[in-house]
Amino acid sequence: MRKFLARLFVALVCVGSMSGHAFANGLDFDTSDPLYMLGTNNVLSETALTYWDNVLRLEETISYGINDRLSIGINANFQQDFNGPEDGFGAVDLGGVYRVGTAASNSAHIISDVLFGLKFGGSSRVRTPDYADSTYYAGYRFGRQWAGMTLAATIKSSWIFDDNRGMAYIDLTPEAYFRIASDWRLGAQFTLRKATDSHYNQEWLGGKIVRQYGRTQYAAHLDYEFESDDLQVGVNVNILF
Repeated sequence: MRKFLARLFVALVCVGSMSGHAFANGLDFDTSDPLYMLGTNNVLSETALTYWDNVLRLEETISYGINDRLSIGINANFQQDFNGPEDGFGAVDLGGVYRVGTAASNSAHIISDVLFGLKFGGSSRVRTPDYADSTYYAGYRFGRQWAGMTLAATIKSSWIFDDNRGMAYIDLTPEAYFRIASDWRLGAQFTLRKATDSHYNQEWLGGKIVRQYGRTQYAAHLDYEFESDDLQVGVNVNILF
């Protein structure tokens, strides 16, 4: 299974690089692009519904563009556990993105961002690493956008201050994103997580398909985790105001 999914990821990259170069429509509104940056005074609503390991999770993120280099956002989520006690609200996430390098600022046209944030609160019943109390994180994202595709990578470090699950971990996520038609996009990504508690090491491979209607995007995604052999499915709705 691991070899098959890895080959599928490579195939998506090859197909997208051949077929996605001609479609630049809607770049300013392409909010699913891994290097997307909010414009000044723009507001983005991201609603996500995800099912994984008998848990249904609903998330809402509201982001605001302070200027064309800095945006801030807040995320809240609620989950229903159909096979256990982990029901309730997860941590609130306050974070931001600062663009330190634009495509016009260097000859390689590389875009780079600094990520930062804090997670706090939430029900004690949903204190997984992603939703523990007092989680601080910082990261660096970089890549390049073309008319038909975007290639990017993110490295993010998180520090969890929790009596029971205190730890640190690092996520490395390369992504490939293709504008295959004027209103259709395909994306693929791989996330490698290494934690100080090896029980929480993870390897995710995922793909998504996106349909754009003006300033609104609808996406469906499928993700597979190698360590636990679990599958995650979900839908996202992004609305740009």
